[in-house]
Amino acid sequence: MNKQECTQGENKAVIAAGACAFLLALVKFAAGLFSGSVAVLGSAIDSMLDFIVSLLNLFALRKSRKQADERFNFGYTKLEALAALFECVIIVLAAGFIFYESIKKFSEPNLEIDLGLSLGVMVFSVVVTLCLVLFLNQISKKSGNLIIKADALHYKIDLFSNLAVIISLLIIKFSGFVMIDAIFGVVISGYIAQSAISLGKDALGVLLDHAASPEVTAEIIKMIKAKQRISDFHYLNTRQSANTIFLTLHLVFDKDISLYDAHEVADSLEAEIREKFKEFSWQITTHLDPYNDKEGR
Repeated sequence: MNKQECTQGENKAVIAAGACAFLLALVKFAAGLFSGSVAVLGSAIDSMLDFIVSLLNLFALRKSRKQADERFNFGYTKLEALAALFECVIIVLAAGFIFYESIKKFSEPNLEIDLGLSLGVMVFSVVVTLCLVLFLNQISKKSGNLIIKADALHYKIDLFSNLAVIISLLIIKFSGFVMIDAIFGVVISGYIAQSAISLGKDALGVLLDHAASPEVTAEIIKMIKAKQRISDFHYLNTRQSANTIFLTLHLVFDKDISLYDAHEVADSLEAEIREKFKEFSWQITTHLDPYNDKEGR
């Protein structure tokens, strides 16, 4: 997938997520009013929050693609990580709310649950959310975008939550064991929190300028060593921001080589790196040394 296709796919993914969230919010809100179910109304509020988050994500996605300028010399790509981190916080808060509500239900053993309209709305939500999660996962795997990845996790969690509600409603219908609803809620809240924290670590890694993966770095070193006219190298540093990798390194040449020839070798190395790792956008800075100045000579 080239850069233009990635951009189009990411836009479609965020817009689709927002549209689905808005649709589910309307359906759940109407069902909650007609059925008198507080649970469905609560789910409607959650979907409306999802819609708001998707709007924020769309803004962050478009802003993060803005070209570098005098104020932000390295661009706005870290907005992706900020948006993903914000969404992780929302997800953890949602997990805490589900856990709290589930614990409350343990003290309400005789709670009556209306299974009719609520069950129908949950089945509809599962179908819509499943289609959305499959689409978001497909775009996320191709683009590696953190915002899309966070959205995919968010709606995957919604999907599992809705499935758990359906299962618990069916168990209640056939067994009368109302407490299963609270048990499922506790388990789901733990899974939600763990998944969000894992994604949050990825977002923090981008904000803290984590290095490129060891596999990428090892491959770059192999390419450098394959260049016969490069006698040594040092100060190889990388940092990854969203889908862009910044690489700086010093290349050591024989002192008798011309600057033109050394520059040609460095250019060919940069071209090979970009060709090998097409999935990333590269910002490469090479310093050409006539001797090894690593020790500050």
